[in-house]
Amino acid sequence: MTLANQTKLVTIFGGSGFVGRYIVRALAKRGYRIRVAVRRPDLAGFLQPLGNVGQISFVQANLRYRNSVDSAAQGSDFVINCVGILHEAGRNKFDAVQDFGARAVAEAARAAGAKLIHLSAIGADASSSSSYARTKGLAEKAIREILPDATILRPSVVFGPEDQFFNKFANMARTAPFLPLIGGGKTAFQPVYVADIAEAVARVVDGSAQSGKIYELGGPEVLTFRQCMDLMLSVIDRKKSYVSLPFSIASLIGSVASLVPFVAPPITPDQVKLLKQDNVVSKEAEAEGRTLAGMGVKPTLVEPILPAYLVRYRPQGQYTRSGKAA
Repeated sequence: MTLANQTKLVTIFGGSGFVGRYIVRALAKRGYRIRVAVRRPDLAGFLQPLGNVGQISFVQANLRYRNSVDSAAQGSDFVINCVGILHEAGRNKFDAVQDFGARAVAEAARAAGAKLIHLSAIGADASSSSSYARTKGLAEKAIREILPDATILRPSVVFGPEDQFFNKFANMARTAPFLPLIGGGKTAFQPVYVADIAEAVARVVDGSAQSGKIYELGGPEVLTFRQCMDLMLSVIDRKKSYVSLPFSIASLIGSVASLVPFVAPPITPDQVKLLKQDNVVSKEAEAEGRTLAGMGVKPTLVEPILPAYLVRYRPQGQYTRSGKAA
């Protein structure tokens, strides 16, 4: 922690979300002043203990409303955008949040004279048939035009205590008679630990990692969808059969599930489209050092981390090696 850090203000859009809260923690430890820009500041108070008194402040901002974005970014030295959605709900559409919203943040950062760090995703492609990947790609294109020196981080599937990947399937394994392997479970992922992403962001803010690049963030191992499910089931000590679902059938199921109001669908047709492509760090990024290792961050393995938060999905009454009830 340095005096210079204490004078810098970092505004984090989506700072109370899964990835955002880890970024807040990493920057607070370094002594930066942090402004958390979220739709419901009254629900973000749990972040306050991560910093010293007065170090973390909160402001209301909604990426769909430009004035709130401009106001939140004013006076910032760095602006970080980690707002994203996995499926559409209500007025939160991919185009509104991940394209229009990202453009608004970039323009607000430029107006404030702040540097920008934008969290995108591996697979971002403005020409993709997937709305998620398409809007991520359109956002990247717009950001490079608005702020050419912006830093873009593209994670693979993110894991950690609040993730929506391993948690989702572990919860499903408690009641479902089988687990689905969409497309045969052959899609490859490079799961990246949420705290490693936060460290990468912090290093860009510190200046110890080069800004203005597009980094692809993946963990130390590539795992297929099936291998991820095997590992998850091993951790929660449950045995489940697999049923291979062709992409077409999975998409149909997703379409039907998406019709149920006020309930997050287990899979959507758009997510099925994403599963048709591997989600791993490209050879170009590896060769050019645009990776976690290139930023000086040692990627964390999945297996040592999962038990810490998947323990609650073990059969009731089961005991761990420590002798404590699971």
